Amino acid sequence: MATQDEIDDVHNLKMKLWVNGDKMQDGNTNTMIFDCYYVVHYLSQFMTLEAGDLISTGTPPGVGLGMKPPGYLKARDTVVLEIEQLGRQEQVCRNA
Repeated sequence: MATQDEIDDVHNLKMKLWVNGDKMQDGNTNTMIFDCYYVVHYLSQFMTLEAGDLISTGTPPGVGLGMKPPGYLKARDTVVLEIEQLGRQEQVCRNA
């Protein structure tokens, strides 16, 4: 994570996502329907946000449902997501 002074412009960060090494999504925070400040403002009306809280906002184009045929995550798939200036994380899918 980062502090506010470490990010040049939260409304212009590249976002990318790979599944098993294949790039599936490539977007930018400047295409979000609601900007970052509004999302924090709106949520803070209903809950107390604390340092370290993460807010999931949705996804850029490239979701599996929109593929022909649709593609869904399955057990052992590796998902890597990256947001410029914030970092990168990796998850391995498992059956529930």
